[in-house]
Amino acid sequence: MSATMVYKVVCKPEDESEEGTDLRASGTSRTPSWCTQATSSSQTKRKAASATCPSPTPTQCGGQRSPWDADDRRYNNMVPVALQRELAHYFGYVYFRQVKDSSVKRGYFQKSLVLVSRLPFVRLFQALLSLIAPEYFDKLAPCLEAVCNEIDQWPAPLPGQTLNLPVMGVVIQVRVPSRAENPESSPLRQCDQENLLPAPVVLASVHDLDLFRCFRPVLTHVQTLWELMLLGEPLVVVAPSPDVSSDMVLALTSCLQPLKFCCDFRPYFTIHDSEFKEFTTRTQAPPNVVLGVTNPFFIKTLQHWPHVLRVGEPRLSGDLPKQVKLKKPSRLKTLDTKPGLYTAYTAHLHRDKALLKRLLKGLQKRRPADAQSALLRRHLLELTQSFIIPLEHYVAGLMPLQKNITPWKNPPQVRPFCQEDFLRSLEHTGPQLTCFLKGDWPGLYRRFFKSPHFDGWYRQRHKEMAQKLEALHLQAICEANIETWMKDKSEVEVVDLVLKLREKLVRVQGHQLPVKEVTLQQAQLHIQTAVGSLPKDLQAVLCPPKGPGAWV
Repeated sequence: MSATMVYKVVCKPEDESEEGTDLRASGTSRTPSWCTQATSSSQTKRKAASATCPSPTPTQCGGQRSPWDADDRRYNNMVPVALQRELAHYFGYVYFRQVKDSSVKRGYFQKSLVLVSRLPFVRLFQALLSLIAPEYFDKLAPCLEAVCNEIDQWPAPLPGQTLNLPVMGVVIQVRVPSRAENPESSPLRQCDQENLLPAPVVLASVHDLDLFRCFRPVLTHVQTLWELMLLGEPLVVVAPSPDVSSDMVLALTSCLQPLKFCCDFRPYFTIHDSEFKEFTTRTQAPPNVVLGVTNPFFIKTLQHWPHVLRVGEPRLSGDLPKQVKLKKPSRLKTLDTKPGLYTAYTAHLHRDKALLKRLLKGLQKRRPADAQSALLRRHLLELTQSFIIPLEHYVAGLMPLQKNITPWKNPPQVRPFCQEDFLRSLEHTGPQLTCFLKGDWPGLYRRFFKSPHFDGWYRQRHKEMAQKLEALHLQAICEANIETWMKDKSEVEVVDLVLKLREKLVRVQGHQLPVKEVTLQQAQLHIQTAVGSLPKDLQAVLCPPKGPGAWV
């Protein structure tokens, strides 16, 4: 038996690392951005469960810096929020094999290959493990070393470009989408194959799961689950195996796209994890976490959690499997609890019966799985966009007008978000303009305001607007006549302007301010003009001489 799964662990600060529990590389000169070194042992399943990974040996990685060690900030600004590098967590992609062996005490020989990365490229890394693992289990370390050397040579993951990634005699062709693209754009088509021998293995997506397969047993409750994810509610997924657990959790967290999922989630969580006591305590409210578990012990331990989703073994038959039922949490008492969504939550929106009919019709006509998933993903995307558009429209109105930005005064501030004003605006600019679903939209927004997702979304939008205001202010300064301004200004005021302009240029170079190249050049000319108007001693302080004898 073999299976793939995903788990997620916390990155410890440097002063908290412990031997055998730190995922950072040690004794090597680099940590690859594509993936941290793959590791394996017959104990790896236990290590994955306890969120540990042995430190890689020098033979497991190259000495040079991988081209995937790109600037995190720049990469994150270019890709959709769902594909941004995780700064506080690692993802562990696991290929697990279990073979009968009478010589082993348990009767089975178990072994796993683990690939660790900050990138949430689920589909790519699972495909990569499926190629590497079977070969590695036969040839061991030399095979793994060769694979690491090949990965070292992969091109950088530039958003918007098609990548050809050679490994073990196969070329994986995949495309990393950019933020500017339409989320509903067509999947990757094979390109430039005349120069590739053998023909590449083309992945339609670098990260998207088979959403329809994941949600097959819960299709009738997809909108309820979407609302629970939107509100950041604590949810436990109890599954029969780690791969089903991790796929379901990842599917749930992906259904909010293009909204960033701001809560914590653990695709495969066990009693060995360091947060076990924190998540199971009854002395405080459950945290905003989505947990994927397989041990029935959690049904009793997490009985106080408000939402528990129990799913059974997946069925690959053509018919729609029996749908889990909506049940009260009070019925969640025994370890042999039947599949179902155990919650007291009442959905704010009416169920979309037309969607279920279309999916059922697709099953009857044997529509391809990718097409079914695309249909479901588009429905969830449009639902999320219909919910977010009124918020975006309202927030855009909080931005000061450009005509109110003057060069020699501090830029105006973004006006505060008033929840009641927004709710009053829904009558004319609400989701009903883009979504036909009826229900208590204002009630859903009121609960959303209390969720981590609203806080994360608003913080990001406020940051972007503040940066836009600062960029517009810099543009206004650059378009003004600096010589006229300096006529009646003291040396202190001129020096202050020079320092502020230099600070803004530093932020521009760090990709923190969206300005045009012409504005950048004009700002540098303004600095030269201002410095040139000052006495020689001040010029020497602001622009120290360069060379062997230069002073700082």
